[in-house]
Amino acid sequence: MATDHVTAPPAARPSPLPASLTPARIERLANLVSASPDAARVTTTAPYTGVPLADLPVSTPADVEDAFARARIAQRTWSATPLSERKKILLRLHDLVLARQEEALDLMQAENGKTRRDAFLEVVDIALVSRYYARNGARYLAPKRRRGAFPLLTHTTELRHPKGVVSIISPWNYPLSMAASDAIAALMAGNAVVQKPDTQTALTALWSLELMREAGLPSGVWQMVIGRGSSIGGALMAGADYMMFTGSTASGRKIARDAGQRLIGSSLELGGKNAMLVLDDADIEKAAEGAVAACFPSAGQLCVSIERLYVAESVHDQFVAAFVARARSLKVGAAYDFSVDVGSLTTAAQLKTVTDHVDDAVAKGARVLAGGKARPDLGPLFYEPTILADVTPDMTLCEHETFGPVVSIYPVRDDNEAVARANATPYGLNASVWSRSASRGRAVAARLHAGTVNVNEAFAAAWGSVDAPMGGMGDSGLGRRHGAEGILKYTEAQNIAHQRVQGFTPPKSIPPETWAALLTTGLKVLKAIGTR
Repeated sequence: MATDHVTAPPAARPSPLPASLTPARIERLANLVSASPDAARVTTTAPYTGVPLADLPVSTPADVEDAFARARIAQRTWSATPLSERKKILLRLHDLVLARQEEALDLMQAENGKTRRDAFLEVVDIALVSRYYARNGARYLAPKRRRGAFPLLTHTTELRHPKGVVSIISPWNYPLSMAASDAIAALMAGNAVVQKPDTQTALTALWSLELMREAGLPSGVWQMVIGRGSSIGGALMAGADYMMFTGSTASGRKIARDAGQRLIGSSLELGGKNAMLVLDDADIEKAAEGAVAACFPSAGQLCVSIERLYVAESVHDQFVAAFVARARSLKVGAAYDFSVDVGSLTTAAQLKTVTDHVDDAVAKGARVLAGGKARPDLGPLFYEPTILADVTPDMTLCEHETFGPVVSIYPVRDDNEAVARANATPYGLNASVWSRSASRGRAVAARLHAGTVNVNEAFAAAWGSVDAPMGGMGDSGLGRRHGAEGILKYTEAQNIAHQRVQGFTPPKSIPPETWAALLTTGLKVLKAIGTR
């Protein structure tokens, strides 16, 4: 089918790797992997150019078991470390991440292919999360008095103990945020961590480990292993007291099943097919800008990015024109500075998925309003920001997550249809609503089946509000990161109740039936005076 799109302006092709990534620097990070000296090696490549990037040791199941053994020893001391000391380490991490952000930005771009502006948001995220749990962790973890069974007679305290050793499996798409933020909360709670970052972006994860140790974390408390899930996933599950996973829904189901078999907890952030709703009273120019920010960051490789747009019929054409114009003007390419709008996809597999989804849709009648093709002239894994219309349910991308810079636009009659169509998916991770009326926007947001909903924002408002829980519903996972839930999930609650004088057992001097009558009267009195 013919298209009327205009190719996005390219950026200059960069040098193969930034100057900061010297062979010695890469080797230093690779040496942080928990693996035997004679381990097999794996080579990663840079998405921008396809040149070799890192030579990493591969951990075996035995290496993982050894890491857990070291972690258990270290955790005993770490859990006894005062919360005030843990706080200081996290605050030092906050400062180090900001002070040495150029290193992180170079690493993320080299390994992931995202733009520098998208990488910078990960730096901001880690600063926010480390400061938040440093300042609030002690409050969440402190012993709490709870109302006892008998007023004045039952002294009840809730304690929070660390789970022990937490397994974290983190993805390639947000290699700093997803590697460090979950570990920060687990560590603040007194746990040790054994983590498997994705091999493609392992250097960034290892950099966060290096910084945390520089901030004062004992070396055995947080360890990283490298390898395929099919090889070391079983060992990561077998050693874990809790499992934190970010990745595909299919893998999440297996992890939840295995965690259930072991009777340990798990938290899973999985896939999404996120929707943005443009209501008939939306500020169209702002909504169009918001759609660009919602659909194309990190080349669409973001769990909370938008892949479906439902636009009120009365403003549909105006919005589409504004959105398409902005998408066509985005600067696509690679540069180790802030001059580029959209970067590269990360892997050949992801490029194939994006290409297959778009080609399938076009072959079945979809119209390409912008983009719609790969850009090998810019690098091996670039794909243009793509907007599709006339997408129908028989097209793969209509209901399946693409995880690339591709969005479909659908006109809707009213708010009810927009909500119904947005909710017509098994996923429920993120959504976005645009309206000039704050009350109307929030009312529509509350009707959406999604763990986070942003009003007049894409995803950053909810993501950056780290005092509130973030996570998915349905096939988008279970559990939450951020807020109280983000740290308490890594703890075991213990109820210590000290009974004074008299409890539920009647004194020998009182017949059981009389005691039952007295307790009955007491319960009625407590209800009458408003006691819980």
